[in-house]
Amino acid sequence: MKTALTIAGSDSGGGAGIQADIKTMQANGVFATSAVTALTAQNTLGVTDILNATQQFLAAELDAVFTDIYPDAVKIGMVSDKDLITVIADKLQEYKAGNVVVDPVMVATSGAKLISDDAIEVLKERLFPLACVITPNIPEAEVITGIKIAGPADMEEAARMINTKYGCAVLLKGGHDINDANDLLVKDGKAEWFKGKRIDNPNTHGTGCTLSSAIASNLAKGYELSEAVKRAKDYISGALGAMLNLGAGRGPMNHGFAINNEYTKGLED
Repeated sequence: MKTALTIAGSDSGGGAGIQADIKTMQANGVFATSAVTALTAQNTLGVTDILNATQQFLAAELDAVFTDIYPDAVKIGMVSDKDLITVIADKLQEYKAGNVVVDPVMVATSGAKLISDDAIEVLKERLFPLACVITPNIPEAEVITGIKIAGPADMEEAARMINTKYGCAVLLKGGHDINDANDLLVKDGKAEWFKGKRIDNPNTHGTGCTLSSAIASNLAKGYELSEAVKRAKDYISGALGAMLNLGAGRGPMNHGFAINNEYTKGLED
């Protein structure tokens, strides 16, 4: 069985972060391991507290995984501390990790910046060059490139800038009222659009985490990047289309929408 490692924060609400990553990896047929960068107290209404891991503990987590169940792919989610980003980069290089997917979580849906400027710089300079692909959304790509993105042409310009500067492929996610749900992949200077359609479901908490984890899962199984992205987008559409409705705010998706067997049945089935 192929394996994938998620390096991210814990979401006590279960819709994003480590929890979403593990559910996604399991649903996509790989064994998930994890290194927790932070504990968060959060639910569908928001985050109320954060406790970062220490550098020493994060390093120990990564050592434990890489020396025993070496991952076929690695997904990296939100890391808000520059010193923790440095630990991750050092360990990825030490263990020669491959199929690294970086979801550069920088900007909240509200538009608020989630990590400091110095942490963003370390993220760009240390992790991007190690990545097989990064998966920014529109606001994050604006932070990375410094340009305003108002349409498909701007998306292509920004993605090419990132690809050229850091050497990693870029999946620039549409949405944010730009280009509907169409995403743009730029790899080795070549652009490929992945068409999508919006699903009328307000419960989208964790979509970014889920997409990047699904891509990592498919890379772990040996799919080429383009096919890994296509399969991941199809999985996201299914998870959103299941129309799960939990919590009083922006709820999670149903990561297990395609799992239907004897052990998922309830009394009402």
